Amino acid sequence: MDIIKKIEKDFFNSSDLIIKKMDNIHIIYLESLCDSDKVNEYISKNFSLSNKRYLKNLLSGPNTIEIKKDEINFYLVNGFSIVIKNKIYAIETRGNLFRSIEKPDIEVAIYGPKDSFNESIQTNLGLIKRRLKTTNLVNEDFLLGKLSLQKISLLYLDNICDKKMIKKIRNKLNSIKVDAIVSIDNLKQLLTNENRTPFPTILQTQRPDYASIALLEGKIVIISDNSPFCLILPAFLSDFINPNIDRYSKSINTNFLKLLRVFCFIFTMCAPAIYISLINFNNELLPLSLLTNISMQRDGVPFPCALEAFIMLVVCAVIRESDIRFPSTYGSAISIVGALILGEAAANAGIFSPIMIIITAFTFITSMVFTDNELISGIRLFRFLFLALSSFLGLYGFFIGLIIFFIHILKIKVLDINYTFPIIPFSKVYFNKVLFRKSQKEDNKKDPILVKEIKK
Repeated sequence: MDIIKKIEKDFFNSSDLIIKKMDNIHIIYLESLCDSDKVNEYISKNFSLSNKRYLKNLLSGPNTIEIKKDEINFYLVNGFSIVIKNKIYAIETRGNLFRSIEKPDIEVAIYGPKDSFNESIQTNLGLIKRRLKTTNLVNEDFLLGKLSLQKISLLYLDNICDKKMIKKIRNKLNSIKVDAIVSIDNLKQLLTNENRTPFPTILQTQRPDYASIALLEGKIVIISDNSPFCLILPAFLSDFINPNIDRYSKSINTNFLKLLRVFCFIFTMCAPAIYISLINFNNELLPLSLLTNISMQRDGVPFPCALEAFIMLVVCAVIRESDIRFPSTYGSAISIVGALILGEAAANAGIFSPIMIIITAFTFITSMVFTDNELISGIRLFRFLFLALSSFLGLYGFFIGLIIFFIHILKIKVLDINYTFPIIPFSKVYFNKVLFRKSQKEDNKKDPILVKEIKK
């Protein structure tokens, strides 16, 4: 049969291509993608026990589609079995190649649900639909990548989300022309066009409850096959500093944590630069007793204060990266032991001053409050910028760095909305959701910038 020869040619007689012939019926599937038990149950078993005259009635698979010749390869690589007689049918016999639903390992929360996304797009969609049982939840499917044909779903609440925002995302997805999208991380970079900012502009989460909350706020969620994360758009700087985990605690406790995180964000980015400015240029701002104490600690240190800070920050950045790359079973232990040994040995040897070790340690402890790796990378870049300017100009350099930082984040736009939202432009509704939360009973409004029904 010409169709069979064409399939064999297209797949280069691949070892996992199975072609069975039962009388004048051909059954074709890829063994690596299909479950042999399903093929037996849905197709072979029925054919062996029944009259093959009425072919479609014998196909008992839950998803059976009549297809055309040029669609055969597409369905084969997507886990379908093909049955050919006079007509061609595709029956879903996909194997279970995905992990079970597990606890989130990155965005850990004491309270709240303990399920997380896995690599199955259907499972991820089901986890969201379990929480939002409404017909207004729309999911539009896209196939991206010439070779990967990666299935992407665009999710939004039709009665809440702004149509202009949906159209922009839809146009961006349709404009993506690449050979393959292996993970949703690739899609994230393509959607932002590698914009010139180290800070993240798309929120990435593995928690279905966060995705559901975002949909209720009028945002858009993108899920992908083969990825245990989803993307949330638009996302602003305040979203990365204060995650949705705060919704599971009392507002009075949550607001204290929010203030603490804002302090950590400022401290981890500015502390080394302010220290260098005060020690090298602006000694008059320090009490005499503190200045004397620091001078005594720095006695015998061979490096200038600025170089000392730079070396310490680089060493700590290397330790953090090694901690991320190492297997979780012993990565943290190695980084802690390495930091303790290096710190104590450097202080005893007189290479670094104890006060510099303390400043560096506090800088990195405060950065650990944040889990988004891109946010940490952005903080690190501006930390070194502040340090470089302060090393040459003191507090004047530090304030120049602050001006550069504010100009930079004010220039960032996310779907034509300022990255500094809800501060600039100010939005009381979103401010109370992210930066200073009201009680849950009072938190029932939706922001007019994100929600279409208020804009009308």
